[in-house]
Amino acid sequence: MTDAISPFRWLSGRSALGEIFCVSLFRGLSPVEVLRRFGPEDATSRAMSMRELWDLVAEFTHLTRAGNGGGYVGALQADGWSVAVEPLGWYASLTEFGAKLSRGCEMVAVSRHDYAEDHFVHAIDGELLTGFIPNKSTRRWGRAPDALNEALNKFGFPTEDLDDAAREASWRRIYEDRVARAFAVAAEVTGVAFTRDLIDGLLLAGAVDQSPLSGPQPKNV
Repeated sequence: MTDAISPFRWLSGRSALGEIFCVSLFRGLSPVEVLRRFGPEDATSRAMSMRELWDLVAEFTHLTRAGNGGGYVGALQADGWSVAVEPLGWYASLTEFGAKLSRGCEMVAVSRHDYAEDHFVHAIDGELLTGFIPNKSTRRWGRAPDALNEALNKFGFPTEDLDDAAREASWRRIYEDRVARAFAVAAEVTGVAFTRDLIDGLLLAGAVDQSPLSGPQPKNV
């Protein structure tokens, strides 16, 4: 199991993506289509490096004090899926936006948020199938909360109810690698391993629609 998790350890600890980010994967959509779903109706997009995307995010979060996420998302194609990266964001992991993003396709999203809660989401055609918080995996929700139990168990997530002592021991065992384990589960579902080299090249980037939230909109790119 350790070897299976190791390709994703770069997303834990002092991650290259920081302490707050969300990565979502879409089967059946191109990167352009993914950005259309994330963005407002008049959104534009352009190719840029991860560094350039971070510059946009830094400007937006300075303006909003990071209360509405990072404001921008970058997308790329990988092994038949589109991969979307939200630095300092969590849009794809929110239940209220899952229907919009997964309409007519399959979506898997993993978010890390060191100051709130991490999330794992699996949705198809606008319906949440399985959702859970990585360090609280015995509590799952959705239409099929047990559908991914085999994958969760494979990567060390408990799926059965635990007593207080066992729950505490599980939390301590999982917490440090919770994000890496969640990305291993995502790779099991999608066949796409979110490794560091995926974001070394150019991404197609655009704004995230803030209209359901409060505060200013990010600028078009």
